[in-house]
Amino acid sequence: MAFTGKATYSAGTTLPELAEDVSDLIGIVSPYETPLLDALGDPMREATSTHHEWLEDELLPNKDAINDSTYTNPTSDTDFVVDHGSRFRVGDQIQVEGSEELMLVTAVNSNTLTVIRGYAGTTAEALADNKVINILGNAALEGGDKPSDRFTTRTRRGNYTQIFTATVEVSGTDIAASQLGLSDEMDYQKQERLRELLRDLENTVINGGQPTSSPEGSSSVRRSMKGIIKHLATNVFHTGDSGFPTGNDLDEAKINYVLRKIWESSNSNVDLIVVGGFQKRKINDFCADSRSYAAGDTGITGYIVPP
Repeated sequence: MAFTGKATYSAGTTLPELAEDVSDLIGIVSPYETPLLDALGDPMREATSTHHEWLEDELLPNKDAINDSTYTNPTSDTDFVVDHGSRFRVGDQIQVEGSEELMLVTAVNSNTLTVIRGYAGTTAEALADNKVINILGNAALEGGDKPSDRFTTRTRRGNYTQIFTATVEVSGTDIAASQLGLSDEMDYQKQERLRELLRDLENTVINGGQPTSSPEGSSSVRRSMKGIIKHLATNVFHTGDSGFPTGNDLDEAKINYVLRKIWESSNSNVDLIVVGGFQKRKINDFCADSRSYAAGDTGITGYIVPP
């Protein structure tokens, strides 16, 4: 038989007799994670002033480039000009990148090198302007005088600190009132603003910049920190650069080229790549073709694991 008793729709459209069904939890839908700050961890030394400084040093360079297009015979000429003659010493074994020929430096006159071609039984190959020269090492004479000392000068680097601010204001009535999903409105608002400040710090550490004048700040100039991207002076690559793979999209060839160039400059392993969500999906696709799973597997992992 048909139902004839009272139903929820009998109370009308506003349901005045029914209790509100609200979960006692609050969900946050805005991004607030800071993967770069989490990967870097706590610093070894905290900043104690508005201008934080550190020292940087580097090894003597072991690469240079040919700066000479006036060869009479590029396969046998024993004199040629380089960009920085001060990087070479008599007794250096050198090799042009991509060549199997070894050469031995016998004299250095400003930026002009005199060499023995086809050293150690190798076959002389044609030289070309702008070719990179690798300095393999120096062979000293037994009992010879010590060479002139060479050294690098440490460089002082620095960055200004930035003030991140947020305001929290809650009325006494709001604190006293019962709230859904929380016990203290003031604490909750503090937590939310701190999450926002951490998110802003993450973005500034990557992309931030300093004012061109008065970076120390003043009553009219806001002091801001220089981000990682603004600090980069070397190992910066653009489409159209010599040797850089063509195309505007991120692909595995570009990643491999950059990793190789960084390794050649520093011999360091790259253990962290920071990208946005769009480029992260591009990197995920690198391993898509080699992804495999067994018939009994209930799930697969097709992405690069974040730190």
